[in-house]
Amino acid sequence: MTGYCLDASALVKRYAEESGSAWVLHITDTPAQHTILLAEITLAEVGAAMAAKQRAPGGLTLEERDRALSRFLQDCDEHFLLAPVDRGVIDRAVELTQRYRLRGYDAIQLATALVASEELTAQALPPLVFVASDDDLLTAANAEGLSAENPMDHADLDALPPAP
Repeated sequence: MTGYCLDASALVKRYAEESGSAWVLHITDTPAQHTILLAEITLAEVGAAMAAKQRAPGGLTLEERDRALSRFLQDCDEHFLLAPVDRGVIDRAVELTQRYRLRGYDAIQLATALVASEELTAQALPPLVFVASDDDLLTAANAEGLSAENPMDHADLDALPPAP
C-alpha cells in the first residue's frame, strides 16, 4: 500500500476521460488500498475543472459534469483524506513560489504534500508520492525531495481493455 498525494491536474483524470486516466483510476480505486491524500483546495479546483470541461466546445454535457462532480464529492467524503490548508501550509507555499515557477494553488498543493510527507517520515513511515500533470510542479516536487509521478507517463495504460 502506497500513500499518494494528488493535485487537481491529476485527480480530474479519475472523473473525466483524459490521457493518463487509466493509471489514476488504478491507483485511486478502493480495492488498490492506497491512501489518497488531497489538499482541501482540491475540491474547488476539481469543481472548476469540471465546469470548464462542460463549458468547452464538445466537452462534457451538463449531466456528465454533475455526475462526475457528485462522484468526486462522494469519494472525498468516503475514501480520500483531506488535508487542511492552514497558515503553516500557506507559509510553505509562499516560500515555494520564490524558489520555483509555481502558480499559487500549485504551490499550496506541493506544500500540503511536503508537510504531510514530513509528518509521515517523522513517524518512521514512508513519504507520499506526489502526483500531478504539470511539469513545473513535478520539477519542484523532485527538487524538494519528493517522489513524483505524472499520469501522462503512464498513458500507455489507457489503451488496455478494462480488467474483467
